[in-house]
Formats: sequence, C-alpha cells, structure tokens
Amino acid sequence: MTDKTSETLVVFDCDGTLVDSQHNVVASMKEAFQTQGMPPPNEHSIRNCIGLNIDEAILKYLPDPSNSKHLAALVDAYKAAYFRRRQLPDHDEPLYRGTLETIRTLHRRGVKMAVATGKSMRGLKAVIDHHGLEGFFVSLQTPDHNPGKPHPQMLEKAMRDAGAAPAQTFMVGDTSFDMLLARNAGCKAVGVSWGYHDDQELQESGANFLIHEFEELIGIVFPR
Repeated sequence: MTDKTSETLVVFDCDGTLVDSQHNVVASMKEAFQTQGMPPPNEHSIRNCIGLNIDEAILKYLPDPSNSKHLAALVDAYKAAYFRRRQLPDHDEPLYRGTLETIRTLHRRGVKMAVATGKSMRGLKAVIDHHGLEGFFVSLQTPDHNPGKPHPQMLEKAMRDAGAAPAQTFMVGDTSFDMLLARNAGCKAVGVSWGYHDDQELQESGANFLIHEFEELIGIVFPR
C-alpha cells in the first residue's frame, strides 16, 4: 500500500478529547484508594495521568511503584466505582463543544475515523451509546487487547482496520501520551487545548498542530 492510495484516517482519544470525564475519573480514583484504606492521590496527579491504562496510572500514584501488591485490588476498585457512577441518574460525561458536528462533517466528507483510548472497551462503548456515536468509527482500540499509550500498537491496528498509512493518519488527543503515540506510529499529532495537559506539554511531546476549537480540525485534515 502506498500513501497515494491509502485512506485518510482521524483517530480520537476519548477522555479529555471527545468527552469531559474528569470529575468521574477523579471521584472514582479517590474512592478506589479509600476502599483499600490508602490515602488517595490529589486531583492534579489524577488529571495528569488520565489517558494512561488504568494500571499504569495507579502505579504512578503508589508510594513505591516497585511494590505492586495493591495494584490488582485498586484497579478492580476503580472499575467498580466508575461503573457505579455510570449507573447514577445524574451521571454526565458531556461531549465537548463542536465534537458531534466535527465528527459528522468528517463522516460526510468520507474520512474514516477510529478511537484509541486508555478507557476500557466497556467504558468506551458506553460513551458511544450514550452520545449516539454508533456507526462513525471503523476501529475501536482500548487497553483490553493492547499495550498502553504511547506504545504504537493501538494506532497501528486502527490504521490496518481503516486501510490507512501513517502519512494520512491524524491522532487527535489532549495529553502528551497521545502526542507520543502519534510520533511512535509515524502519524500526525493534533493536540487539543481543552483537555488535561496544557499547550506546552502537548507541543513539547510532539504536537504537529494545536487546536482550540474542534472545528479547526476540518482545516487540518482538508488544508486549502
């Protein structure tokens, strides 16, 4: 396959890029540590690790990451807490402004789309179902069957599913992990300024583009 014949592919991160889930992530992480009788990490630390696989994030919060005897229990407690929060009547993980309109525009213009996220497949499908995003994505890549970011496997699988080459693939995300993922897979990195890492972090980790409104993505994918 050559770049000339490959499809254009836009791959989105989920938390902090498509949906604002930080309040649920922070609350669930704090609850997980509290149920295990351990002091929870602070909110800034939790926000800074959103995007990593949950086990990798939790290891960063432990006083001694080399001693991971609590890891499995904390992962299970976090997943259980998050699942319970998702069942609450007031549960809310809103799409960021312009998300749905941008996805619809890309879809109309024949762009293939995928998701590569640190969220579980169960959690990702819940977001897709809740916001009516079924049918837009040709590939859903999660930690269920992949190494975590910034390992390139999730992007490589998405490109294979879409028939896309790295030169025609855009990774859109809000964290340095997403930018490094794109770089490791040889793709173009698009940082969004409304998520959980700041503009400087995105640029220093390899963002080729930085957008402040979702609609700006259209001009990047279809430059004049």
